[in-house]
Amino acid sequence: MLRQICCSGFQPFRQRLLPWLQSTTLSRSHRVQPSAIRHVRSWSNIPFITVPLSRTHGKSFAHRSELKHAKRIVVKLGSAVVTRGDECGLALGRLASIVEQVSVLQNQGREMMLVTSGAVAFGKQRLRHEILLSQSVRQALHSGQNQLKEMAIPVLEARACAAAGQSGLMALYEAMFTQYSICAAQILVTNLDFHDEQKRRNLNGTLHELLRMNIVPIVNTNDAVVPPAEPNSDLQGVNVISVKDNDSLAARLAVEMKTDLLIVLSDVEGLFDSPPGSDDAKLIDIFYPGDQQSVTFGTKSRVGMGGMEAKVKAALWALQGGTSVVIANGTHPKVSGHVITDIVEGKKVGTFFSEVKPAGPTVEQQGEMARSGGRMLATLEPEQRAEIIHHLADLLTDQREEILLANKKDLEEAEGKDQVTGRRLAAPLLKRLSLSTSKLNSLAIGLRQIAASSQDSVGRVLRRTRIAKNLELEQVTVPIGVLLVIFESRPDCLPQVAALAIASGNGLLLKGGKEATHSNRILHLLAQEALSIHGVKEAIQLVNTREEVEDLCRLDKMIDLIIPRGSSQLVRDIQKAAKGIPVMGHSEGICHMYVDSEASVDKVTRLVRDSKCEYPAACNALETLLIHRDLLRTPLFDQIIDMLRVEQVKIHAGPKFASYLTFSPSEVKSLRTEYGDLELCIEVVDSVQEAIDHIHKYGSSHTDVIVTENEKTAEFFLQHVDSACVFWNASTRFSDGYRFGLGAEVGISTSRIHARGPVGLEGLLTTKWLLRGQDHVVSDFSEHGSLKYLHENLPVPQRNTN
Repeated sequence: MLRQICCSGFQPFRQRLLPWLQSTTLSRSHRVQPSAIRHVRSWSNIPFITVPLSRTHGKSFAHRSELKHAKRIVVKLGSAVVTRGDECGLALGRLASIVEQVSVLQNQGREMMLVTSGAVAFGKQRLRHEILLSQSVRQALHSGQNQLKEMAIPVLEARACAAAGQSGLMALYEAMFTQYSICAAQILVTNLDFHDEQKRRNLNGTLHELLRMNIVPIVNTNDAVVPPAEPNSDLQGVNVISVKDNDSLAARLAVEMKTDLLIVLSDVEGLFDSPPGSDDAKLIDIFYPGDQQSVTFGTKSRVGMGGMEAKVKAALWALQGGTSVVIANGTHPKVSGHVITDIVEGKKVGTFFSEVKPAGPTVEQQGEMARSGGRMLATLEPEQRAEIIHHLADLLTDQREEILLANKKDLEEAEGKDQVTGRRLAAPLLKRLSLSTSKLNSLAIGLRQIAASSQDSVGRVLRRTRIAKNLELEQVTVPIGVLLVIFESRPDCLPQVAALAIASGNGLLLKGGKEATHSNRILHLLAQEALSIHGVKEAIQLVNTREEVEDLCRLDKMIDLIIPRGSSQLVRDIQKAAKGIPVMGHSEGICHMYVDSEASVDKVTRLVRDSKCEYPAACNALETLLIHRDLLRTPLFDQIIDMLRVEQVKIHAGPKFASYLTFSPSEVKSLRTEYGDLELCIEVVDSVQEAIDHIHKYGSSHTDVIVTENEKTAEFFLQHVDSACVFWNASTRFSDGYRFGLGAEVGISTSRIHARGPVGLEGLLTTKWLLRGQDHVVSDFSEHGSLKYLHENLPVPQRNTN
């Protein structure tokens, strides 16, 4: 206790004493939970997470998402993690990062233990230095640097290195943990400490006492006296495992101490289905007992006693004992700074060992099925793809009672409180969640429009060029590949994007919100039923596993385009999380309407009402109304305000508008706000140019409108506003794929590459080049060659618009 208080550094005595007093009077299952901690340290940039940590040990976690509930955690640091690349000395920066992460978790109320290598490497560095000095101090001081490097250094015995390095390694850990007001204690063990019953009880009691006092035990094999390694013949049962290396030590310690989670850090990302580095090697996300036959083990790491096979055996042994295990990379500079906290947060890092196999395919398997199914879909005749979409449209109307019944279940569950957050679904999201007969009928009409437009989509020739005689080039449309569409509270989105994917020959992964689980399930089954008529059922997959959106965004080898459909926060999160995968969408729908001084009185109120009040939760709803200064205190302005009052629209005054009023509405907090509800910002401008400047500064390049009878002013606005959709005397709500005649849309894009505005069938296609020749080689076109480039444009086959 005294040591703990003395090591606390700057932290007040009472603040350090309180957890210890609580731990002496309360059992482990009744510890003070993190939610009771009032003061949160701010020394780390790693987020502080408050989670319920109380858990009865006995069975390992079935899913990664449950790892955040782990209370007692063992972190095993392999030799390759702790040591430098030259195997002489420690990787200090990496160790400092690991200590910070362990400290973060310890200060969340978890019980952390470290099993560490590194004593031999640290001792080797010290002994080499001593040997160089002892060979000849005078020679070392007076000889040149090159001569010093050439001095012979004998092979150092590992036990001697361990003896010389253990104290220094522990001093380093202690100094690092002290920076975070955490004490550490060293424990050196051998195999006998686990096989001798009295020593085993003593070890167990010591570890429990250290954990009770909020001290981090740092455990290592006593390499100064440890015997040579033995075969792995004893890794058969849960009660027997020898301590030969730190892998087996960590597994034994985890089971002995009834830990919830064992994190094994090495120099590889995890477990692969073939040796890492080979062309076909794939990281195994989840490893199940009995899967060893499907894995080929490579060589062991550059340092350390155990290879990946030893790690897997130790991990499976710990899993049998009720401890969850993750093997991950602790050396990669881009991830080592947060690998431990990411694992505990349930992110898809490394290989997770689980005893529970999912009922369906993994998301990786679904991605592969969508890829192969999409390629088959692309080879179908246009009439066959259209037939699939027509059949899906028929199913939406024929099965509407079953669809609406499933949707009713979703609405009933959404109107109650969420079991996790304790909150009800917001009213705008409830409206998006709701399906009706009229919605299903509109969906069916839109799908039939898509079917009609799909007749000449895939394989359409865009350009033909005669490069030379008998050498012709074509540019043709092809599918993008595999699309990942993530959508919230919009079950009607599923058949729309499914039809567009079918028409464009793309494979499709769908990830819907949990609030629409029942609706999405039946709509996906109907989509697969329609696909089955031509044997391409697997082209569209619904992700039902507990995959986090951030994890899905990392599947860059399986997904070619991500399309988010939901809130601006969802889109921003996906754009941030996507690594190497393009994201099509808009982060916000801040739509403007500028009412010019020459606007028609009859048109303005109709346009404002429709744009704001028809469906305020939509991304194409009006959010900011810009009014020319000359219209203030006119009948037209009064009519606008009266209409908004009748429609119960809350008005927020912009800075200039507020300055004209004696008693103004609440002044807007930000002119860059998407309300998504019956709320509207009103601001005053002096000219059409000022309106354009305001839109460019505060808008989101989504949809912007001018209301005026002056054609010259209107054309100026249309040409100068740099948004995806710019309208004259029309509601912002026309910014929609169905209303544009596209049949449906996968979303509205505000990006400037590939597709912009409502994205329908055309936006889901890319191109490839086809070159047809007859033994043509480039050398024939050289200065002295026999052929010349023609580069003649050839007629393109007319597109079928029927």
